Amino acid sequence: MRDRYGTNLEVVIMHPNTVDSITPSTRHDLAFVWLEITGKCQLACTHCYADSGPDGTHGPMRRDDWLGVIDQVADLGAGMVQFIGGEPTLNPDLPALIEHATARGLEVEVFSNLVHVSDQLWSSFGREGVRLACSYYSDRSSQHARVTGRNTHARTKNNIAEALRREIPLRVGIVNLTDDQRTNQAHEELAALGVTDIGHDHLRGVGRGVSNGKAGIDQLCGNCTNDVLAISATGEMWPCVFSRWLAVGNVLEAPLGDILTGRDYARVRNELDAHFEARGSHQAPCVPNMCNPQCGPSCSPACRPTANCRPVGTCAPSYRP
Repeated sequence: MRDRYGTNLEVVIMHPNTVDSITPSTRHDLAFVWLEITGKCQLACTHCYADSGPDGTHGPMRRDDWLGVIDQVADLGAGMVQFIGGEPTLNPDLPALIEHATARGLEVEVFSNLVHVSDQLWSSFGREGVRLACSYYSDRSSQHARVTGRNTHARTKNNIAEALRREIPLRVGIVNLTDDQRTNQAHEELAALGVTDIGHDHLRGVGRGVSNGKAGIDQLCGNCTNDVLAISATGEMWPCVFSRWLAVGNVLEAPLGDILTGRDYARVRNELDAHFEARGSHQAPCVPNMCNPQCGPSCSPACRPTANCRPVGTCAPSYRP
């Protein structure tokens, strides 16, 4: 196995009696996995939960590593993966990974900024069982650029229209960051284009979204370690993409099944269970109109920590949320 590559993580110190009482699970509860296949992005969004940007890399995970992870995810019974980053379309292996995931019977969502989509990627996005998601900030390019750091509003808008023309299932999250942001007008613009699945998200204090202090458990929704998991371009695993300081293992060092039944995973799960049970909000379903993922990442979440949460309805078959 290869050595773990450097990611700075917060160390959680627990009382020795608590550590001794941890019993690793023998179950593999897994329904949905985020696959963060790169830390590289054309944009430099002011609120990016992953702190990604043009200087990011694809990390030490190679194509064969990701193919192996996808096999393990499918073998453990998960039904869906979401390719994220960074910007997942910048990883040249994305088409092969999508093909492999769908061949293994997994539903696929690609969360992209839709700044640039090659003909090969459009072909991949058009496969049965694949859908797209993206974030949107304003109907005005100047406001969009203020958030993303790049003048890419027209490209994203045009590619949203192209996805709809190709009848590729698409959902768009409008991320509200400032009081003067034209989010209502953005909603109207998307609806006029033909987008029917439009969500409204708010800033979460993780990554570059931290305004002061540091990210903490209160920024999470309570569904962490509840059959979801995130795997990064370094192989590092977290309960979700927003809990990057809670490492549970590394797929370059151990099989996924072993990590899910290991002591680190059990420790983190116990910690999160105790926190949300104390708050009276443990495992509250919180994303209207979505099945999996419970929190669909953009650079900001599709749900806020317990606020305005309500049960998720039953999904229809196939790949519509």
